[in-house]
Amino acid sequence: MSSNPVAETVASLMPRAKAELTELVAFKSVADFDQYPRSESEGAANWIADALRSEGFQDVALLDTPDGTQSVYGFLPGPEGAKTVLLYAHYDVQPPLDEASWATPPFELVERDGRWYGRGSADCKGGFVMHLLALRALKANGGVPVHVKVIVEGSEEQGTGGLERYAEEHPELLTADTIVIGDAGNFRAGLPTVTATLRGMTLVRVQVDTLEGNLHSGQFGGAAPDALAALIRVLDSLRDEDGSTTVDGLAGDSAWDGLQYEEQAFREDAKVLDGVGLIGSGTVADRVWARPAVTVLGIDCPPVVGATPSVQAGARALVSLRVPPGVDATQATKLLQAHIEAHTPWGARVSTEQIGQGQAFRADTSSPAYASMAEAMAVAYPGQEMQSAGMGGSIPLCNTLASLYPQTEILLIGLSEPEAQIHAVNESVSPDELERLSVAEALFLRNYAAS
Repeated sequence: MSSNPVAETVASLMPRAKAELTELVAFKSVADFDQYPRSESEGAANWIADALRSEGFQDVALLDTPDGTQSVYGFLPGPEGAKTVLLYAHYDVQPPLDEASWATPPFELVERDGRWYGRGSADCKGGFVMHLLALRALKANGGVPVHVKVIVEGSEEQGTGGLERYAEEHPELLTADTIVIGDAGNFRAGLPTVTATLRGMTLVRVQVDTLEGNLHSGQFGGAAPDALAALIRVLDSLRDEDGSTTVDGLAGDSAWDGLQYEEQAFREDAKVLDGVGLIGSGTVADRVWARPAVTVLGIDCPPVVGATPSVQAGARALVSLRVPPGVDATQATKLLQAHIEAHTPWGARVSTEQIGQGQAFRADTSSPAYASMAEAMAVAYPGQEMQSAGMGGSIPLCNTLASLYPQTEILLIGLSEPEAQIHAVNESVSPDELERLSVAEALFLRNYAAS
């Protein structure tokens, strides 16, 4: 890190940041209260509220959002007449998946090979700690030159839209001149990156029924319609021979003309097994940033262990569809549901239920805020120029904020570079990335105040 007072302050604060992230990761704040106690999420929300109060934030509140979760809000006043910047993160996390596959317990922050491992360490509890570090560094070096609002969401990973609806009902709350979303990541560790686009998403639950009850496969198999087989046919229809997503009426040939994602680098990042091919056509960047992508997230059917020789009467799946910028997620949902109904074989009864949705997002990278961030990142990452990349994931709040505040600039940065393995087992954060991005954010706030 180059020698400057802000960078030196952040470096000195890193042990405290690790201790705080350890406390925050310990909360099992999965916003699915059928799996994890509500008290874990409430504990994380209260921890964040206390942290904001200790930094001098005013109007700190736990906002009860319409989906039954809580988001945390606070306001830190700056100099009179200063610009206002909103800093965003989320404290809810993905479930740990197979805890036995973690090298260390998922809700304990453990340092190993120069990285800090734990669920939420990068996505996105580390993003909140990044905001704290940036503000503390500024307070120690002349003060925070802007008004700061902080909003920390409690259900981003569930896609249930609580904060989006709350913001729509209280549009004055999150008004700002610019918004920094701390939930993205550098294209590569050490390469400063802003995320220019996000794919939107929709989640659809599919139920297929064929019989009043399960039947003996020896007595009835061969003529009795198998609901699980019908569901498999439906799901298979969502992909072409090469693996490209095929939803009737949904275009899948858009191209990405920015920073490219080399195939070998993608294979390494995704940990694709030797000999297994990638799916889809076009460049990797086309496939993960500019085109729709369907994923079967889960299937309800009998497990292999304990299965009986039966023709299944019913089967259910959860399907995710990522939609690129320029495609309306509501229309994509309708097309997906129509496709599923049209491709269900044998007259089987099929029903679809949308359980989550978020619109795609495209940033204006020519705005003054991006110039301020480019200058800041050049200092925080000496010898590197800021890059713009896409992100295949979704942050539904971005599009809501862009609609509510069309004049507001929105920047996406964060700690979820490929090595972080967010949403997977053994999620981790690079402390070097946390340190450098905290410096970049602090310098951005200073640059932006003066712009």
